[in-house]
Amino acid sequence: MSSRIFQSIVLQMKDCSDRAVGVIDEQGTVVACNDLPCIGEKWSNVAAMLATEQDALVVNNGYTFKTLPGWNGQFDYAAFVRGEDEQAALICSMAVIALNGAKTYYEEKHDKATFVKNILCDNILLGDIYVRAKELHFVSEVSRAVILVRQLGTPDVAAIDVISGLFPDRQNDYVLSISETDVALVKQLGENADSREVQKIAQTVQEALTRELGIKTVVGVGTIVNHVRDLARAYKEAQVAIDVGKVFDTERSIINYENLGIGRLIYQLPTTLCEMFLQEVFKKNPIDALDQETLFTINKFFENNLNVSETARKLFVHRNTLVYRLEKIKKLTGLDLREFDDAITFNVALMVKKYLVSRGIDS
Repeated sequence: MSSRIFQSIVLQMKDCSDRAVGVIDEQGTVVACNDLPCIGEKWSNVAAMLATEQDALVVNNGYTFKTLPGWNGQFDYAAFVRGEDEQAALICSMAVIALNGAKTYYEEKHDKATFVKNILCDNILLGDIYVRAKELHFVSEVSRAVILVRQLGTPDVAAIDVISGLFPDRQNDYVLSISETDVALVKQLGENADSREVQKIAQTVQEALTRELGIKTVVGVGTIVNHVRDLARAYKEAQVAIDVGKVFDTERSIINYENLGIGRLIYQLPTTLCEMFLQEVFKKNPIDALDQETLFTINKFFENNLNVSETARKLFVHRNTLVYRLEKIKKLTGLDLREFDDAITFNVALMVKKYLVSRGIDS
């Protein structure tokens, strides 16, 4: 916090009162005062008293003191007025209101966490990022990852506190409330960090929330970025990971953007183009003509890398039975899943169908 902001306020108060008005920090040092010789003096005994008397007027050695609201109820600054009478108490209370307004404005403008949140939400121009980073002494070029935690069901406001407790380094790691359900973690990484390390961090966060709050979450992980300007991209990737995973990978609760594969491409296609694709692939019969047992067989065939013998073993059926089913699918759809190209086409078609259903289009 810049003492110049406080000094500007208390100097203006000099025109309204003949009392000395000033501000001390948590160490008891006078950081601003309209009685200039007082600046720099240290009143350690007063700081100790104020630490235990939050939000109360404290009288000591001819002065009246009152703390300014701080983060998490912590005392970081206090206003003081010379005198111990009722007028001193009134002026001190009014000074707290004025000084706290200036303090809040300054923190909103210069706080690092707010700076990071503005980058994630695209609330700051690219050119301003470099200027603000320099003002805040924010390290721009370092490896960071963005992890987005989305609560499922009834959200719990304590989730941000749990995550903050896991990452106490407020100078390098930032836990930000994005919405009622979403919390973003911007984690600074070591030089040789990779996606596996980020995956472990995401898993730690999810396990802590389940253990301490009993809430169910889905976590999206963006790619590692090496510059602060790329945090917005990493955040969008984490959002896409959650959205795409909800459609194509419903079994996993931690989804990494790097592992989305072709699902990421399909998710960005226009729905009209997807409908045209399905009509072109399934000219004989629509995909809905396949029953659940057939679809289950197809998925098992894909899981076993188009290996007929291995798939038959996993399905507990004779090899010839599986071959018969594959022939039946070929007659219905015109696609032979034993052929690599046809198998790819069919697998993509299944994913496109899932995407359309997720958009409320059942064609």
